[in-house]
Amino acid sequence: MIKRILILEKNHPFIIYKLKKEGFICDENYYDSTDKIDISVYDGVILRSRLKIDKKFIKKAKKLKFIARIGSGIENIDKDYALKRGISLISSPEGNKDAVAEHAIGMLLCIMNHIIPSHQQIIKKGKWERENNRGMEIMGKTIGIIGYGNTGKSFAKKLSGFDARILCYDILPRIGDSYAMQVDMSTIFKKSDIISLHVPYTKETKGMINYDFIKKFYKPIYLINTSRGGCVLTNHLVRGLKNGKIYGACLDVLEYENSSFENIFHNHKLPKSFFDLIHSNKVVLTPHVSGWTKESKSKMDKKIVEKIILLNNEIYS
Repeated sequence: MIKRILILEKNHPFIIYKLKKEGFICDENYYDSTDKIDISVYDGVILRSRLKIDKKFIKKAKKLKFIARIGSGIENIDKDYALKRGISLISSPEGNKDAVAEHAIGMLLCIMNHIIPSHQQIIKKGKWERENNRGMEIMGKTIGIIGYGNTGKSFAKKLSGFDARILCYDILPRIGDSYAMQVDMSTIFKKSDIISLHVPYTKETKGMINYDFIKKFYKPIYLINTSRGGCVLTNHLVRGLKNGKIYGACLDVLEYENSSFENIFHNHKLPKSFFDLIHSNKVVLTPHVSGWTKESKSKMDKKIVEKIILLNNEIYS
């Protein structure tokens, strides 16, 4: 039976309240590194992104039955080794799918309608530029969604009122629905005006948006990335922006983030392409907050608790 759970980051108080109410013992450790944590006495671990749960740490976990990450990705966990040890991996992408979808649409509207530069022109320069800020409509465009899981599906659903054509590509078959038609990548390349990434960060998706990928599109595109920064090679993206293959980019995540998504400006080795990116008027940037709403924080925490209770019931029913 799952009895003792270690919580490694501060979360919504609901987590501890609900788990204790269900009879679990909850210990908290928000500061120690994995080298200093005695994981051997715990049946479960809950974390976000503060620590990397590697093979060395998992080896010391004699009783561990699950690792739960509050969020949509598990790249800070050695997934293969954990599964080999029979440890269940839990995440909560259902909790922030709507936040990510709304944020992606917000960024897209900003970039297509020049909202940020026109705002800055008015308040900082006293300019009233109408023709130069003429926008484009989502209506009538073809939107290609790459990765059709929780966030991809939510994005498509929220776009349904814009009267756009929505296509999706995923490595899993037959997951298209009434909001998006599942197609192959050749159709995505041929038809898309807008591309939105909703993929996990894996060996296959690392650097997937490179110039060889970009040049396959028949038309210039808008690119949205709310998944992981490492999926897009920044220097290749900048090249696409400069030569017109990409009209504009909406980026909530950047290649230069570390695994805990801390302030990238602490990195003193940022390349020239990064500064080309942040000084471009064709780019909208946000600091990895697309899934970071007040509502999603609560929903992700509740979903994690639900899954832990369900796992316990499945193991010991």
